[in-house]
Amino acid sequence: MTESKVGKRIKSFREKQGISLDEFAERTGLSTEFLNAVEEQDKYPSLGPLLKIARALGVRLGTFLDDQVSKDPLIVRLDQREEELTMHTDRNREASMRYFSLGKGKSDRQMEPFFIEIMPEEGEHKLTSHEGEEFIIVVSGKLEVVYGREKSVLGPGDSVYFNSVVPHSVAATDGKAEIYAVLYFPE
Repeated sequence: MTESKVGKRIKSFREKQGISLDEFAERTGLSTEFLNAVEEQDKYPSLGPLLKIARALGVRLGTFLDDQVSKDPLIVRLDQREEELTMHTDRNREASMRYFSLGKGKSDRQMEPFFIEIMPEEGEHKLTSHEGEEFIIVVSGKLEVVYGREKSVLGPGDSVYFNSVVPHSVAATDGKAEIYAVLYFPE
């Protein structure tokens, strides 16, 4: 699904529920300017704000990514993976993270599994927090994980499992990193 479809889908869910943009901002704790940019200008939010949007609308995070009815068991072949979304720190730069959903097509899922390509970026990385848990395993490259005040660098085969309420960030160091990540968001 392209990023523009995500914004349109969010707007559609909001309008179907009769929620004004101002009320939506109040429910999410995000500014009306930011939400308008998501819906109208294809600004793609990071997972933290996207989760706040999903909760305010009473839907799963994957709702914005799903295009089909649930399938069980869901098998995703390597050559069939599709880039679902990209995240940018700056719209004028190349994407810093490319997400490939491994759960698209299973609409009743409780976890969000992804394969993620992360490009290195300069400067401080923004910490995020949300309810739930995350599990990450590094496939290639080096991954810096900041968890609260603790900073660790993981290499291929290393993994981390944490409570995502604690402010955290992940970033590639020394070139591109590839990871598998499973995010759990309690309802």
